[in-house]
Amino acid sequence: MRMDEYKKAQKMGQKSFRNSLSKGLYPYLQVLDDILEHTEVDTTQPLGLVQIPLESIVGTKTEGRKTAFARNFMPLLEEGSEFSYKWAGLCEAQMEEGIRDPIQAIEFMNRFYVIEGNKRVSVMKYLGAVSIPGNVTRYIPKRNGSKENNIYYEFLEFYQMTQINLIWFTEEGRFAEFVRRVGKEPGESWTAEEKQLLCSVYYRFQPLFEAKSQGQLTITASDALFAFLAAYPYEQVCSMSMDQMRDALNKAWEEILVLTQPEAVEVSLAPTQSSSPGLWARLQNPLRLSSPRLKIAFIYEKTPETSAWTYAHEFGRRELESRFDKQVETICFDQVIPEENGDAVMEQAIAEGCNVIFTTTPRLIPCSVKASVAHPNIKVINCSVNTSHPSIRSYYGRIHEAKFLMGAIAGALCQQKPIGYIGSYPTYGMIAAVNAFALGAKMTNPDAVVHLHWNCVKGTSPEERLKEEGIDLICGLDTRTPDRSPWRVGLYRVQEDNLFNYAMPFWNWGEFYCRMVQSILNGAWQQQAEEVRALNYWWGMDSGVIDVICSRNLPAPTQNLVNILRQVVCEPGFDPFAGEIINQQGNRLYPANHPPLSAEEIITMDWLADNVVGEIPAFDDLIDAAKPLISTVGIQRENPSNT
Repeated sequence: MRMDEYKKAQKMGQKSFRNSLSKGLYPYLQVLDDILEHTEVDTTQPLGLVQIPLESIVGTKTEGRKTAFARNFMPLLEEGSEFSYKWAGLCEAQMEEGIRDPIQAIEFMNRFYVIEGNKRVSVMKYLGAVSIPGNVTRYIPKRNGSKENNIYYEFLEFYQMTQINLIWFTEEGRFAEFVRRVGKEPGESWTAEEKQLLCSVYYRFQPLFEAKSQGQLTITASDALFAFLAAYPYEQVCSMSMDQMRDALNKAWEEILVLTQPEAVEVSLAPTQSSSPGLWARLQNPLRLSSPRLKIAFIYEKTPETSAWTYAHEFGRRELESRFDKQVETICFDQVIPEENGDAVMEQAIAEGCNVIFTTTPRLIPCSVKASVAHPNIKVINCSVNTSHPSIRSYYGRIHEAKFLMGAIAGALCQQKPIGYIGSYPTYGMIAAVNAFALGAKMTNPDAVVHLHWNCVKGTSPEERLKEEGIDLICGLDTRTPDRSPWRVGLYRVQEDNLFNYAMPFWNWGEFYCRMVQSILNGAWQQQAEEVRALNYWWGMDSGVIDVICSRNLPAPTQNLVNILRQVVCEPGFDPFAGEIINQQGNRLYPANHPPLSAEEIITMDWLADNVVGEIPAFDDLIDAAKPLISTVGIQRENPSNT
């Protein structure tokens, strides 16, 4: 009889009991019946015989045996009791032959509560087992909109595909993205081999994470694995040995640690006015000693000839070279397909001696993170917004400020007719640009209405739709390639065969690149890297990174208005979303005296103003070329909605 094992387990239970009391925690097992008194159950579902992760078994169905165990399921009853002999007998049976009888349990919110088999669970937890077989019934709560409830319903979708109950996240939205990171699509079926492989990865990763975190972090092992897969491709992780995985985990630890920070993302709204660095900063930054020189790579998805976006960044690269002729050398790589050769191009740039890399589209985020984790001395900056990777930095422009100014111009010119707006992609910040334009138009013309159509929706031509609607004043795409003629960009009017350009936003990437390189050379970059956080540069018109260029076609009075408004927009604290805001459904989102919207509220804006006619497109309605981008940095809709 293994009574000595019972004594050890009892001491573990007593220790857990004392620690719980000292922290103000309930010291016994949780009781599901007590929890259900305050929860509405929608339905029950028999799951049959499943392998239950022992770490997910947290209590009992009824209170009958709750005081026999501490909250860690270790026994509390005295040695020599009938209970202790039965426990010791089960321990001996498990060590000699193995316990084969399944327990009976309830699953609720992906936690398990034992109906029959508490001592078996206790013994298996004591012996360090990973799972135990059990006949399980699932209790599904009604939807209530709470964060944990929403996460649970995401888990149910994941479980329906995989029948895996190991994975649990602490934030909404991670299940779908996690599925993508392991190479599947939400709703896609899994083979038995794929399910087994994911379980194998988790069971290898989980003890390494627990050993490194030592129970001090508020995230789950699944959260950590989620971040880990942003730094290392799933195929590579699957083939890692334990030693390789441990080494990789150490390298990617900041990517994981940032998930525990309440303010994990810092948004820099303006360039830092840094003075000349002191001696310590110069010593910390060897680039300042003896002819500092940077070799900088620019990574493009397309060529300047085929992409207006690439053309704008290439223009900025050349300005950077011109302004830092003696200190900077740049090279560029174009026609990069992120999922195919992105990693190889990053490695090539590093092999060629580049110590700074600008990746110019959000789709290059995974390549950027992987390269930065593998080469922590390389500075990698990605053109995106609302990213949460401390290994890289990101940059973008507050384009909604320019669109507010252009909306004011459109309102002054619209002659009581609707204004057309062609959206590119519903990515972070772009919905704010639509609304800022609409509010700017309403400021100069209270009756202004904006008809919104998207350039990325299947089977539609925004220009043709606007023509059918009789709309001739249009806010089109922001940029153009050099060979594109006529200039159907920015704000323009089409009258018969004549095209009149009025204004267009200008992405002055050269200004950003020059300021960023200067911060590296003078040591300001390093001063900003002291904390574990993701740093997003999100600069506006006051920095010169964003502006509005007006044409000679603009009437002189309207040009004067633009000059005045430009000064206002560049003032500190300017808020294009000031005042009462009503959405398309007529709901008041913000009262007239509301405080300025936060950067996060603007970036993640997912509603449309009441003078916008149109909608944010559903993911399934997008053209295939748009879906990878929207999956990464998009405001996604499962079904068309304007809320």
